[in-house]
Amino acid sequence: MSLEVTGLQIEIDGHRVVDDVSFDVPAGARLGLIGESGSGKSLTALAILGLLPEGAVASGSVRWKGEEILGMPDRELARLRGDEIGIVFQEPRTALNPIRTIGRQIGEPARIHEGLSRRAAAARAVDEARRVSLADPEGIVSRYPHQLSGGQRQRAAIAMALAGRPALLIADEPTTALDVTIQAEILDLLLSLVDHDGMSLVFITHDLAVLAQIASYGVVLERGRVVESAPVADLLSRPVSAVTQGLLRDATATLWRPGAGA
Repeated sequence: MSLEVTGLQIEIDGHRVVDDVSFDVPAGARLGLIGESGSGKSLTALAILGLLPEGAVASGSVRWKGEEILGMPDRELARLRGDEIGIVFQEPRTALNPIRTIGRQIGEPARIHEGLSRRAAAARAVDEARRVSLADPEGIVSRYPHQLSGGQRQRAAIAMALAGRPALLIADEPTTALDVTIQAEILDLLLSLVDHDGMSLVFITHDLAVLAQIASYGVVLERGRVVESAPVADLLSRPVSAVTQGLLRDATATLWRPGAGA
């Protein structure tokens, strides 16, 4: 196993918001965490990387390649972030520094984890910008986040997350803030990069239709607890929990709404 989450609990100000969440992500597997807003899926992802907000306390076990990382000192976790585990957030402004150029931010993981020179990191940034299909990669690396469109910023955030060639990518609703056309482009991009690099993937979403496109196994959360876990094909054809049934109805309405593409 690459990632093993066992009995994860998260408390904020004495209130348990994630309760006994467990799942495994084997090497090269694509798993989806799905649930409605407030179900605890994003907090689960943040706990894996030691990025929980102040006042949140996690317990249980998170093992990466057999090593316990839950509660690991931040200095030690920092060597994993970007190098072995990458993350793409829903809103790229969360990941991108507004006062640093796109190129410096994409190249930074290579400087930190591979010891590249500034010149070599700049060249890597151009290569990564090209890999995520950013137009005019040589020019775009000199721009700042506010000079990019939403779709361009998300591509830059993906480039930054993957620049260190992590073994696991966590994607936290990376297309929700984008329009439908750009969503499809970003999903296709993520799938191609994950397949090309042989990465494991944890994809977080509230949309079962999206999950069906990108993951093979799904874990359904409600109010911080796992209510169902099964292959995505089973979630679509034989949903057991009321939550999954509701998500399936929403997905069907989206796929078949009047005027939707075939």
